[in-house]
Amino acid sequence: MKTASRSNRKVQLESYRGLLEAAPDAMVVVNVGGEIVLLNVQAEKQFGYSRDELVGQKVKNIIPQGFAERIISDGTRSAAEALAQQIGTGIELIGRRKDSSEFPIEIMLSPLESEEGILVTAAIRDISARKGAETHLAQMEGRYRGLLEAAPDAMVVVNVTGEIVLLNVRAEKQFGYSRDELVGQKVKNIIPQGFAERIISDGTRSAAEALAQQICTGIELIGRRKDGSQFPIEIMLSPLESPEGILVTAAIRDITVRKSADTHLAQMEGRYRGLLEAAPDAMVVVNVGGEIVLLNVQAEKRFGYSRDELVGQKVKNIIPQGFAERIISDGTRSAADALAQQIGTGIELIGRRKDSSEFPIEIMLSPLESPEGILVTAAIRDISVRKSAETHLAQMEGRYRGLLEAAPDAMVVVNVAGEIVLLNVQAEKRFGYSRDELVGQKVKNIIPQGFAERIISDGTRSAAEALAQQIGTGIELIGRRKDSSEFPIEIMLSPLESPEGILVTAAIRDISVRKGAETHLAQMEGRYRGLLEAAPDAMVVVNPGGDIVLLNVQAEKQFGYGRDELVGQKVKNIIPEGFAERIIADGTRSAAEALAQQIGTGIELVARRKDGSVFPIEIMLSPLESPEGILVTAAIRDISVRQAAEADLLQKIDELNMSNEELGKFAYIASHDLQEPLRMVASYTQLLSRRYKGKLDAEADEFIAFAVDGANRMQRLIQDLLSYSRVGTKGQELLDTSSEEALQRALVNLRSAVEESGALVTHDPLPTVMADGTQLIQLFQNLIGNAIKYQKPGVPRVHISVVRSGAKQWTFSVKDNGLGIEPQYFEKIFGMFQRLHKREEFAGTGIGLAICKKIAERHGGNISVESEPGQGSTFSFALEGVKESHASQQG
Repeated sequence: MKTASRSNRKVQLESYRGLLEAAPDAMVVVNVGGEIVLLNVQAEKQFGYSRDELVGQKVKNIIPQGFAERIISDGTRSAAEALAQQIGTGIELIGRRKDSSEFPIEIMLSPLESEEGILVTAAIRDISARKGAETHLAQMEGRYRGLLEAAPDAMVVVNVTGEIVLLNVRAEKQFGYSRDELVGQKVKNIIPQGFAERIISDGTRSAAEALAQQICTGIELIGRRKDGSQFPIEIMLSPLESPEGILVTAAIRDITVRKSADTHLAQMEGRYRGLLEAAPDAMVVVNVGGEIVLLNVQAEKRFGYSRDELVGQKVKNIIPQGFAERIISDGTRSAADALAQQIGTGIELIGRRKDSSEFPIEIMLSPLESPEGILVTAAIRDISVRKSAETHLAQMEGRYRGLLEAAPDAMVVVNVAGEIVLLNVQAEKRFGYSRDELVGQKVKNIIPQGFAERIISDGTRSAAEALAQQIGTGIELIGRRKDSSEFPIEIMLSPLESPEGILVTAAIRDISVRKGAETHLAQMEGRYRGLLEAAPDAMVVVNPGGDIVLLNVQAEKQFGYGRDELVGQKVKNIIPEGFAERIIADGTRSAAEALAQQIGTGIELVARRKDGSVFPIEIMLSPLESPEGILVTAAIRDISVRQAAEADLLQKIDELNMSNEELGKFAYIASHDLQEPLRMVASYTQLLSRRYKGKLDAEADEFIAFAVDGANRMQRLIQDLLSYSRVGTKGQELLDTSSEEALQRALVNLRSAVEESGALVTHDPLPTVMADGTQLIQLFQNLIGNAIKYQKPGVPRVHISVVRSGAKQWTFSVKDNGLGIEPQYFEKIFGMFQRLHKREEFAGTGIGLAICKKIAERHGGNISVESEPGQGSTFSFALEGVKESHASQQG
C-alpha cells in the first residue's frame, strides 16, 4: 500500500511539474521562510537567472518588496491566513532581473499544503506592455475629446437603445439645448424620424448591419430644436465598437441654406447672386486685373471685412501669394490657359484676415466668361481643422507604428487580396520569417486554412460583412512556421478602412500553452476537489440565483447538514440575511458589480445550523466566472471563540477602568489621611529645633535638622500627590474661562518668586476657552514657576503666546530662556517623581510636570516640550475654544 501511495504521489508530482512548465507565465513556489523551492522555465527567462541560481535563494532577490511580507505578516497569523485576502486577486509589484533592471509585474498567489508546511505558488506576469498601453490610453482619451469638440459640425453619439451618450458644443448650439439636457435623452427628441430606426431596423439585423448601407453617405432628415422649430439636416453615420456595445456617431450638418438654394435653383438659374450667397464656402469673383468684383456673405465672415471694404480691392489683400499669379501667369497664356490645369483640384494657400491673422485655405478655381472678359470664381474653404487633423494624423502614424511593435502578440495587416502589407517583430519571431520575407506574400503561407477565406467569403458579401460576426471574438486556427512546423493560434480580427480599401488587422496569439492546459483540465478537476476539501474553513459556492452548487466537508460539519441536503438549496437556509442580497443587490447591477466592494474584506454575519442554533461567522467572497455565469465562492469561518474573546476583553477594560478609579480614590484618601500624623511629626521636630538648638552637641543639632527637612519634604510630597489625584477626581466642570484672568491669578500666586528672581513675564492677548478655571491657574503656575526655577545666571524671561490650531482649538506656548533640556529627557520629565537635577541644586518633588500632563489630558489634549540645552524651553498645550453661540452672547 505504501508503495502504491508513493507511486501515486510520484505521478501527481510529475503531473504538477508538467503543469508548472506548461504555464504561460513565470511560476515560482516559495516556502514559509521566503526561499524559492521550485520554478519553471518562464521564470528563468523572465528574471534572467538559471534554475540552479534561484532554487534555495530568498524570493526578495527577484521581488524586493511586498511579496515575502505577505507570506507570514506577523507571528499571530499562519501563511494561509496571511494569503487569504489575496487569493483570486492580482497584486501589482516590481520584479528585479539578474542584471538589476526592474519591470512591473502582476502576481496571483495560491497557498499549497505540503509535508514541509504551507508553500505559496506565485504566477508572475510581466505587465510592462499593459502599463504602457494604459498610459497611452489616458493620453488618447483626452485627444479624442478635443477632436470631438473641434469638429465643425454637430456631433452626437447614440447607443443601441437610441439614447444620447455624448455630444459636442456645436450640437448644443444647433439644437438649442445644454449638454446636461441632452445626455441620456432619446435621440428622437431632436431627430423625430428616420435616425433611431436605422440603429436597429428590425429584429433580424444587428446595429452594424442596419448601418452598413449608410456608411459614408449623407442621410437627409429633419431636426427639431428645443423651441419646437424644425430644420433640415444631413447626417453622416459611423458605427463605433465599445464595451457597452455598438455606438453610433452622427455628424449632423444644418443644410437649411442648401435646401433653400435647391428649392429656388430653377427660378434663380439666371440670378448668379442667389447661388453665390447660398454657397457654404466663401465665394470670391476676381477679374483679370486681380480685383475683387463680387463676393458672398461667407467671404465677409471668413476674412472679417464688410462687402464694401473688399469690392474693388486687390485679391492680394486677402490672399497674399499664389492666387493672383495663377490668373495670368505670363504674357503668352490667357487666363483660361493658366487656369486649365487647376480646374477640379484644390489649391492650398494662406488667407489673411482684416486683423492680419493668417489661416490655411483651399481654393477651387472656375473660369467664367463675361462681357468684361474672363472672370475667375474662387470657392475658398478654411482648412484649419483639417490641417490640425493632418498634423495629428502624422503624429498618430508614428505612434501607431510604435504601438504595433510594442504589442505582446503577433500583429499582421492583410489587404482584401489576402496579401500581408504590414507586420510586427512578434510576428517575425512567432512564424520564423524575416519581415522582408512576409510583406507581399499570401497570408495562406502562414495560416493555411480559415483566415483568408474570411476576408472575402463569397461574391455576395463585402469584407466588412464577412468579418462582422468575428469582431470581438477569438477564432482558433492553425499557424505554420517557416520550418513547416504547426502550432495552435487564436486570432482577433478588426477591419480598418484605408485609401487602398478595407484592410484586416489580425492579432495572433500562440495558444500552445493554453491548449496544453485544457488537455490537463480534466485531470486537474479532481485535484481541485481535493484542494476544496483540504481548506480549513467551510467553503460554499453559490450561483447568481442564490442556490448552493458546491461545498466541502467543513461546511457539512459547521452547519450540521449532509452534502446532499445542501446542494441545490437556497443559501438563505444557512445564512439568513446579508449574503444572498450581495450576490445581486438590485436589477441594475451584475453579480460582479454587487461583489466588487466586498472583495478582500471579511463580512461578519450570522449563520444558522440544521438544529436551528445560530452562531457568528466571517465570510470572504470571491467571484468566479464559469459557463453558467458568475459564481460566488465564500470561505466561511466560525468566529464564536473570537467574539467571546472580544467580549471578555471589553469586560477586562471595564474592570481596569473601575480599578483605576478606585486607585485614584485610594491615592486621594491615603495622601489626605497621612497629612495629620505628618503635620504632628513636623510640628514637634520644629519645636525640638527651636528649643534645643545650640544646647546639645553639634551632631544632635544636625540630626534634628535632618528630621525637620525630611518632614517638610514629606509634607510637600504628600501635598503634590494630593494635587495629582485631585486632577481627575475633584475637577470642576469645563466652562467658558478667561485664560488671561487665569494667568493673572497664577502670577499673583508666584509674586514672591517673580520679585526675588527679577523675572520678566510677558504674554500675548489670551482667548476665552473651555476649561476648569482652578486647574488652568495651576497649569500656568507650574509652568511659569519651573521657568523661573530652572534658570541660568541672568534675568529670567518668560513669554506666554497662543495661536489658533483649528476651527475650535487654541495652542498655548510658555517659552523661557532657562537651562534647557536634552532631547532624550523630553518624555521622562512628564513622569511621576522624575528629576533631572540633584535636590541640593533645585527644590521640588518631581510631580509638577506630571500634574501639568494630567490637567492637559483631562481637557482633551496633551502637553509637549521643545528645547535645546542652554537655549531655553517651550512647553505647549492645546485647549478647546468657546462655542460660537457662547462667544456671540459674551460680545
